[in-house]
Amino acid sequence: MNVNITKIDIDNYSKSFYDEKKNVLAMDAVTKNPITQVVLNRKYLTELDNVYSNKLEENKIVSQEKSGRCWLFAGTNVLRNEVIKKYKIKDFELSQNYLMFWDKFEKANYFLESIISIIEKPIQSRIFMYLLQNPIQDGGQWDMFVNLVKKYGVVPKSFMPETESSSNTRVMNVLITLKLREYAATLKKNYISGKTTDELREIKGEMLNQIYKMLVIHLGEPPKEFLWQWENTDGAFYREGIITPKEFFKKFVNFDLDSMICLINAPTEDKPFNELYTVEFLGNVIEGSIIKYVNVDISVFKKAAIQMIKDGKHVWFGCDVGKWLERDMGVMSTKIFDYELLYGENFNSDKAERLDYGQSMMTHAMVFTGVDLDDDGNPVKWRVENSWSEKPGDKGYFLMTDKWFDEFMYEIAVEKKYVDTEVVKLLDKEPVILDPWDPMGALAKE
Repeated sequence: MNVNITKIDIDNYSKSFYDEKKNVLAMDAVTKNPITQVVLNRKYLTELDNVYSNKLEENKIVSQEKSGRCWLFAGTNVLRNEVIKKYKIKDFELSQNYLMFWDKFEKANYFLESIISIIEKPIQSRIFMYLLQNPIQDGGQWDMFVNLVKKYGVVPKSFMPETESSSNTRVMNVLITLKLREYAATLKKNYISGKTTDELREIKGEMLNQIYKMLVIHLGEPPKEFLWQWENTDGAFYREGIITPKEFFKKFVNFDLDSMICLINAPTEDKPFNELYTVEFLGNVIEGSIIKYVNVDISVFKKAAIQMIKDGKHVWFGCDVGKWLERDMGVMSTKIFDYELLYGENFNSDKAERLDYGQSMMTHAMVFTGVDLDDDGNPVKWRVENSWSEKPGDKGYFLMTDKWFDEFMYEIAVEKKYVDTEVVKLLDKEPVILDPWDPMGALAKE
């Protein structure tokens, strides 16, 4: 073929298209209907069911609305189970707005500190431009969730309910990002004029005062303490009295965050298995723990998740939710869409290639609440608690096939006791530092 596309080339391509009659049928169908409905494998769908050999007690589905707080919703969904089990409180929720407020505020500080740390670099440098891209986005990871809970505790949702901006974050994020980029420019100008790092941090303190004000206007001010009283499902009344968010977490949630390990599955050549990784410039709480996860074979994920579910425990995880998803039905399956029948060719990249070439990364966090095992104990499908309201799926719960698990699962938080000791010991090593733009630095934000 020539370097350029010629008229002869186009004529040949057109002839090739019309020579195959089913292409015309495909064109007529797709130009009139959503493609996912045209290629939907209806016969396959009839073979699926929402019956699981191991299924946990489930709670009312929550909704993150028009925000990217899935990781906070998934995290609070795991924690609220502790309260519900111990105290039998119907439809109990922890405030996602409360944790988002502190996440945004901490991210603002993390961003400004990151700018100060690279202040001598040119504005056009890759790292400077990267940091400016999205300093206060909604997304996050498990370790970021842990940092927030350890520092600020949690509160029941009634003490910091949703606001318009917590449920629809776009405008708030745009305005705060505008201010933070302005502040980055101010810090750079002050550095050029000769200000020291200590002087830049004094300026940063004034900037954070404004960010705090903006967050309070949008989200309300987080409670420093609250009167906690409740009624359980038996109708019994209890009163704890005045309590702080950290005291509430310690006494009423009492989830051992330090018992958890975060695992990733990235089968790429540059990331050997059984190695500890972190990501540069990824985090929220400056003094909190850095992002740390061990890259393991996908079988390690499954073994730990199955054991936790069997022991009655919900499991936080991160995946690429948009791939091979039928949203209304709540089905994640590599067989659900028959693109080969439509196009005459399938999509053939494997997991490693998708990561290397930007086709896939973690985008969304949810919670496993069940698994269906065959007679040999192998997983067939997984029950998933989502945060997209009760409308999609089985009243908000999704079905994930085990093959989909293999291809699009990237991160999972499990108790250390469900993982081999040699893997847990890796947490004591110095982690390999990945670039900020590495796909394993992606945040759950769908």
